[in-house]
Amino acid sequence: MDLARYAIGKPVNIWVLVLICLIGGVLAYFEMGRLEDPEFTIKEAIVTVQYPGATALEVEQEVTEPLESAIQELSEVKEIRSRSMVGLAEIRVEIQDRYSGEQLDQIWDQLRNKIGDAQQKLPPGLDPPLVNDDFGDVYGIFFALTGDGLTLKELHEVAKDLRRGLITAEGVGQVEIAGVREERILVEVDQARLAALRLSPQELVAALADADAAVESGGVRAGEFFVHIRPTGAFDSLDALRALPVGQGQQSVDLGSIATIKRDYAERPRQIIRHNGEPALTLGISGISGSNIVEVGRSVEAKLESMQHLMPLGAELHPLYQQHSIVNESVNSFALNVFLSVAIVVGVLCLAMGVRAGVIIGAVLFLTVLGTLLVMWLAGIELERISLGALIIAMGMLVDNAVVVCDGMLIEKQRGKSILEASRKTLQQTQWSLLGATIIGILAFAGIGLSQDTTGEFLFSLFFVIATSLLLSWLLALLVVPLFGYYLLERKGDRQEDDESDADEAYSGPIYNRYRRIAGSVLAHPWLTLGILVVLTVLSVLGFSRVPQSFFPPSSTPIFYVNLFLPQGTHIRETSRTAEDVEGYLKKLEGVKDVSTFVGSGASRFMLTYAPEQPNPALMHFLVRTEEPDVIAGLVHEVNQTLPGRYPSADVAAAQFMFGPNAEAKLEARISGPDPEELRRLSAEGQRILHEQGNVFNIRDDWRAPVPVLRPRLALDRLADAGLTRQQVSQALSVASEGQQVSVFRERDELIPILLRATPEDRVEPGDLMQRLVWSPASSRYVPLAQVADGIEATTEESMIRRYGRERTIAVRAEPRDGENTNVAFERIRPLMEGIELPTGYTLEWGGDHEQSSDAQQALASTLAVPYLAMVLVTVLLFAKVRQPLMIWLVVPMALCGVTLGLLVTGQPFGFMALLGLLSLTGMLIKNAVVLVDEIDRQIADEVPRLTAIVEASASRLRPVMMAAGTTVLGMVPLLFDPFFANMAVTIMGGLGFATLLTLLAVPCLYLLFMRVKPEET
Repeated sequence: MDLARYAIGKPVNIWVLVLICLIGGVLAYFEMGRLEDPEFTIKEAIVTVQYPGATALEVEQEVTEPLESAIQELSEVKEIRSRSMVGLAEIRVEIQDRYSGEQLDQIWDQLRNKIGDAQQKLPPGLDPPLVNDDFGDVYGIFFALTGDGLTLKELHEVAKDLRRGLITAEGVGQVEIAGVREERILVEVDQARLAALRLSPQELVAALADADAAVESGGVRAGEFFVHIRPTGAFDSLDALRALPVGQGQQSVDLGSIATIKRDYAERPRQIIRHNGEPALTLGISGISGSNIVEVGRSVEAKLESMQHLMPLGAELHPLYQQHSIVNESVNSFALNVFLSVAIVVGVLCLAMGVRAGVIIGAVLFLTVLGTLLVMWLAGIELERISLGALIIAMGMLVDNAVVVCDGMLIEKQRGKSILEASRKTLQQTQWSLLGATIIGILAFAGIGLSQDTTGEFLFSLFFVIATSLLLSWLLALLVVPLFGYYLLERKGDRQEDDESDADEAYSGPIYNRYRRIAGSVLAHPWLTLGILVVLTVLSVLGFSRVPQSFFPPSSTPIFYVNLFLPQGTHIRETSRTAEDVEGYLKKLEGVKDVSTFVGSGASRFMLTYAPEQPNPALMHFLVRTEEPDVIAGLVHEVNQTLPGRYPSADVAAAQFMFGPNAEAKLEARISGPDPEELRRLSAEGQRILHEQGNVFNIRDDWRAPVPVLRPRLALDRLADAGLTRQQVSQALSVASEGQQVSVFRERDELIPILLRATPEDRVEPGDLMQRLVWSPASSRYVPLAQVADGIEATTEESMIRRYGRERTIAVRAEPRDGENTNVAFERIRPLMEGIELPTGYTLEWGGDHEQSSDAQQALASTLAVPYLAMVLVTVLLFAKVRQPLMIWLVVPMALCGVTLGLLVTGQPFGFMALLGLLSLTGMLIKNAVVLVDEIDRQIADEVPRLTAIVEASASRLRPVMMAAGTTVLGMVPLLFDPFFANMAVTIMGGLGFATLLTLLAVPCLYLLFMRVKPEET
């Protein structure tokens, strides 16, 4: 099809296309969803099972192992990790990458079925297993709620009122309240009073359980209606609870006469939250999937404004993370970067090709960006960090096709042809080679689109946007450039006759002549030229080992976190007391805006790449907001230097948030084997080596230290003589210590546990445990524990047993020193850890950043074969020969020279995004080389002497290649200031700068040698 004649002959159709791109793109820009990061599926579920009273070892053997065996039967499972703790099993199930998010619901149903089938193998007395497959929600609008003068109960009521209002705001998906202190109804019984009345604890338990049980009472027919029967008697206040009769007949007494009944907070809360030292709750707000988070944020702000009357005096909301503001700034920054990139590209083109040509190519670039936005909107791709960056990455490449077409039209016009004939000839010569080169450029990114792991899903929009924009740029170059050229380049009085004698005049400028001289010298010594390039490539490969390696860069968000773990087994109240001291220190640091403290577990997931810390009473987690992001690195260093000295028994780690997924530790060596004691010994040896030689900090393992335990040594014979069981002794000790839950107190939408426990005077202490009285139902009397026990043994036991791949596994963890690249630290400690002699049956493997980076790169590498074979196939099909594709691919490794130099000069690490830049660089280099070799072949086919054809074809490609490279390099400039894309930008800029020389010098040399062109063929 004659596209040039069609475009110029039917301009209305082309203008319709232009208007669709223009109006549709502008509409899409304002209507598209906006997010901070692209959504991706967390292909994990957590199975939890409560096993009250069991040790970590008992939980592992009786619960974790049977459930893991059942879960392993699912063919979709990729990995199983578990934690067996005192009274609790937690199993993480990860699904293979090849399964999509749409398939997960069915897989989770199968998982629940497997666990349900395995329940018959589990011991009695445990709670039903729970499967949580929905813990990946991101609460990107995140507040702390404080209340000066308000109780925690009142603060919770305020939070619930806010949640009821916010959930109705447009676009809001969920509202999560965290930090709520669990309340308890405490029934503190005087043991002496019970003994005097000969009342057993079992009678109290039965009375409390029966009085408030929800039991169906039936109903009767009354005429036309069925009337339910609802007996009264359920206690609806503490006074009703105090009046509850206990005992039988005339010996019954009111509960209030033998017990103190009060309402209080749990002695060991699951989580304690403070904001700037004040008790707080947090409100996390997530948007509906696919929503515009900027609009959701505005809706939330408007709703909060309308609910100010619900906020009592003293209550205040403190923004901790405002995703909508960050996204809005990112989008505005994107718009500015696009404007700068377009201005840079158009400016360069105007200088090099003239104002009219520059305006044409700039208009096509602008239409391509808008058209891409329209396709993104229709495909459901949101504006987020990756898709915005992809548009800027593609910015330089988008002008390549338009530059080639416009340059060809200008040259043919100089030869005397009309714009119609110039555009027809240019398109006939270049349209298919440009399409092939465009497809090759797209295929260079296809490894991202085909990668099935989380990183591939995270970066899919990069591939989609670049593929869409490059194809659209090719289409618009063939249709819009001829029409706009007809309007702007055609002038009256231009010659219309075909005058090929002006061919030389078209490329006769001083730049072209200088290039011809350089090309002539290079082609006169092709082996020397290629030898120099090979030596440079080898040196670059060697120099690349000095380039620092990194997975993902630190985030530019002005917030960092600090984790402190006190010795395992520390009471959460003691952890909270220590946290008060730490937060006081953090608030005094220069540049710190505010500090939020989370004791017992991490915060809600307020950003996609944040993985909340798992519950642990010994944990204190701090979110520290700063005035500016630039001060974070210095603050992190100061905290890591100071806090370990102030809290020598704690594990301390302060760190910046990363753009990509965060590993639990940057450096991690996993040791697996059967014996916990041997694993402990190997871990201790590894930690000792790292302390002595590793030059790393925060060295620890993930099993934590064993916890202290008091173990009454029960004499089974005397226990039987007293008519007691081990369970009855355990229940009595529970009542004498923390309390035993016996019922619930119903209050509106809450169920408050009722705990039976001893009075403070009767509460057990380690020294008087043997004097504790235990009720014997057989003899209807209280028996001292000393009568049925031989003493109390003070010992330690494992509080946590971790398993990885169904094997007991302990992980030795550490962090690199501040400012040191993780890969450098890893290479230093690797031989140290691998030098540990492992007994038979024990293995060591690496986790942390190394594993994440390796997994992502392996997943990408596994998908590169198909796209790269396709790229080779396209080059072969374009030329229908073998030698031309071979010479094109031989120059690809040489591009590493510019990449290595660029990274070393700028100090940027080679990370995952730089790897993507290297892949895209491959596509750009091949794309330019294809167009050049195609032009050489065309001139030779026109019977131009072969050596002359090589030189003249290279000269004719000089301006398009230089313009394409120059605009791409300059288009990368805005990304140099973006921490996420900086190393990719340096990779492309440095590599493409050198690749341009390869295209204009190395490709002609290779063509001369492969085709055996002789010097006299001129």
